[in-house]
Amino acid sequence: MKVVVAMSGGVDSSVAAALLKEEGYEVIGVTMQIWPPESRKFGGCCGVAAIEDARKVAHTLGIPHYVMNLRDVFAEKVINNFIDEYRRGRTPNPCVRCNQHIKFDALLEKARGLGVDFIATGHHARIEKEKDTYLLKKGLDRNKDQSYFLYALTQEQLSRSLMPIGKLTKEEVREIARALILPVASKPQSQEICFIPDDDYCGFIKDNIPGAAKSGPILDEKGKVLGTHRGIISHTIGQRKGLGIAAGEPLYVIAIDPERNAIVVGSKEKAFRDELVASDLNWIALDRPDFPLPTRAKIRYRHPEADAVVTSLGEDKVNVKFTRPQMAITPGQAVVFYDEDVVVGGGTIEG
Repeated sequence: MKVVVAMSGGVDSSVAAALLKEEGYEVIGVTMQIWPPESRKFGGCCGVAAIEDARKVAHTLGIPHYVMNLRDVFAEKVINNFIDEYRRGRTPNPCVRCNQHIKFDALLEKARGLGVDFIATGHHARIEKEKDTYLLKKGLDRNKDQSYFLYALTQEQLSRSLMPIGKLTKEEVREIARALILPVASKPQSQEICFIPDDDYCGFIKDNIPGAAKSGPILDEKGKVLGTHRGIISHTIGQRKGLGIAAGEPLYVIAIDPERNAIVVGSKEKAFRDELVASDLNWIALDRPDFPLPTRAKIRYRHPEADAVVTSLGEDKVNVKFTRPQMAITPGQAVVFYDEDVVVGGGTIEG
């Protein structure tokens, strides 16, 4: 059976390709071109250097390697959304949209056209089938688990996808890479947003949104002006450092108001909330769950899961009530629901 492996030039996707070849699949390596051809600023898993690293790995493994042009759909679905969200005073999560619309949608569609049975990635997550249902589960290496970024996947996408390293720890992945003498065995993992040069997202937003760095008031909860910010794009919910104001206690960003071009600050206690509203929902193995739904909810990738109850607010909106208040619930980020190691679904935090 044929499988297209999305090869980012990193060790995880490289070992994924190696494992699938060892299992007997006919493996085709593909690196997605999502940046303008004249640009050498794209970094991380999608930079120009990623093509060369992926090509070297493919040569070592003896598999074909191709570059697939997905620039237009990436600009539409990921970059434009990123800009629009910051314009609205929100903090987006581009990796969620990239997985949803690029790796598991556009790439899968192109793979179908090539007569390929599956696509595969180097995500630290697992796909398991129970009866007629595909479940998305956490990777066994809890420190590297990436299931949070994959909550938007559908049954169709999961049925055509493979994630062979989800059952391994990161160190086991590197051991396999070293044993196979892969040129990326010791390559560090990228932490940056691939389309943000030098991880300077503020500079990127300034270049794409006229007036984005316009200064405005820093307010307390009663509306009193405490200082002046250098643009709402420079701030996010829960931020403490870099406010440039003196007060008797540490102050945190507790709200961003794009209509007034203002940020609102308060004590650390005010940065905690015990509920949120989410929309644009996806329920992986259910058409719609039975509400109220007890769950463990995660509001950011590195934020610990917390006990919560999800209730319906209509067709595509829910309220999430936490047992204990959570720090810095941020509009634009994803909230993902778990049942032990199974991803139940998730959505976008609205407020």
